[in-house]
Amino acid sequence: MPLSSRYLRRKNPRLTLLGALLGGGALLAATACSGGSASAAQSGPPRVLAAFYPLEWISARAGGPDVTVTGLTQPGVEPHDLELTPRQIAAVEEADLVVYVKGVQPAVDEAVREHAEGRAFDAASAITTLPAVAGERAEGEGTYGRGAYDPHIWLDPARMATIVTELGKRLGKADAAHAAAYATRARSAAGDLGALDTEFRQGLATCASRTIVTSHTAFGYLADRYRLKQVGISGLDPDAEPSPARLAEVAGIARQERVTTIFTEELVSPKVAEVLAKEVGARTAVLNPVESRPPSGDYLTAARANLHTLRTALGCS
Repeated sequence: MPLSSRYLRRKNPRLTLLGALLGGGALLAATACSGGSASAAQSGPPRVLAAFYPLEWISARAGGPDVTVTGLTQPGVEPHDLELTPRQIAAVEEADLVVYVKGVQPAVDEAVREHAEGRAFDAASAITTLPAVAGERAEGEGTYGRGAYDPHIWLDPARMATIVTELGKRLGKADAAHAAAYATRARSAAGDLGALDTEFRQGLATCASRTIVTSHTAFGYLADRYRLKQVGISGLDPDAEPSPARLAEVAGIARQERVTTIFTEELVSPKVAEVLAKEVGARTAVLNPVESRPPSGDYLTAARANLHTLRTALGCS
């Protein structure tokens, strides 16, 4: 079972070093098997490590063939629950750039602090963030409260366009020889995200309802950008169990605002949402928080599927 770096350090300080050495050895062995060498690995394309899928997507778009992009979170894994293996901790230490969102994955936050200081890009630092709702528990360390932020920034295409533009600059600083190519590819990705933003604006401009009831409050940026009202059954943490009082409150809002659809997620149990939907006479539909690689297509494909789902649920013309 994967162990977090915190667990390794507490149980046996020597094990962390041993794991890093073994992980590094495995990476070098993989390079050797493909015809490379240790020196070639060090002098090859910059190694970009992306914490989870949306960041992997923008890293690949901006980096193109000039970088090697690896994702820390495998498809189908809930990113918030990620624990790092010794090999992954070694990869963080060896990466030329780690792309992450502080507050989403505690294990990644810790690994960056300990092993990638000065070689990490916190995507949230490139944009204006939204405050977390007071009292909601964080995915990251501690709790969210006044002054803390909602980390689900990747669900706003306009903010993602700003992030990928800044990522292109960061890649250019790390690899000046290809700076112009990074900037060009980042502009292309930002253009695609801008077009997606326009699709959302137009598609959600005129709707019979503007309230979305979601499994957890992952869609705050999407709601903010397109003038929707998000009502989360759970807070920012998808694993948090809603209290009976919260369920009653959400049911009351759903009835009052004549909500026809309760949104579930692929990587979160739908049971509570299904019970709520039955209680208020609504149906359920999947709204993808785009935290994992979709079975087909890419980030843009998943976002457009969300737009179609929203338009149907909200009665948009």
